[in-house]
Amino acid sequence: MSRRVRTALAAVLAAVLGAVLLPGAARAATVNYVALGDSYSSGVGAGPYDLSTCLRSQKSYAPLWAAAHAVTSFRFPACGGAVTADVRNNQVGQLSASTTLVTITIGGNDAGFADVMTSCRFGSTSSCESAVAGAKAFATATLPGRLDATYTAIRERAPNARLVVLGYPRLFETGYCGLLAMSSYKRTILNQAADVLNGVTADRAGAAGATFVDARPYFTGHGVCAAEPWIRDVSGVIEAYHPNASGYRYGYLAALTAAIG
Repeated sequence: MSRRVRTALAAVLAAVLGAVLLPGAARAATVNYVALGDSYSSGVGAGPYDLSTCLRSQKSYAPLWAAAHAVTSFRFPACGGAVTADVRNNQVGQLSASTTLVTITIGGNDAGFADVMTSCRFGSTSSCESAVAGAKAFATATLPGRLDATYTAIRERAPNARLVVLGYPRLFETGYCGLLAMSSYKRTILNQAADVLNGVTADRAGAAGATFVDARPYFTGHGVCAAEPWIRDVSGVIEAYHPNASGYRYGYLAALTAAIG
């Protein structure tokens, strides 16, 4: 038997043994997924929620993505109200060297999301302008360092993971929305603040070697005041100005799937 024939037979034998010893399920890539972040990751607005104080919903984009991809493991420490320090102190402990995928939304609460929304919904135009200006100044001056520290902490705990940072949607459509709605001007400057926050987040995610996923295009036409809103309005109380179940599925999940499959 010639050397060429022996080599060919060895290759065939290796392929056959591989097919026997490594069935399709075993050959599939292992995906150990951990979903970190704030209320926009925990699923506030989608309901129903788990029994924790974090308001985690199985209708959020993270568990929906995990279910659609039959991941090897899925951990979900994202928590409503979280700031960057909470991620570093309370969430990254769920990561390890075996983690292969991490997603996160974070930064909005650091910039005072709740206070800004309250000022604009119930306060004067000038109080809204002041709150928005303060949030934008914080986002450009202070938030970058906090994001850098957070992404570094994630990298240290999960050095082998792909880090995917998702941004925030613009919350509002700016057309006529009834006599009791926020003015078009207030809604416009709040959307502009969201753009600033997304710009900062995208920049720091890029610096960390992460994938930034821009949710804004997916929510276009579905903000508060839309005919078919994917964002809850103030009537939702604690859920106010968060995506509803459609927003998580057709906004965030669609954006994440388009980015990573």
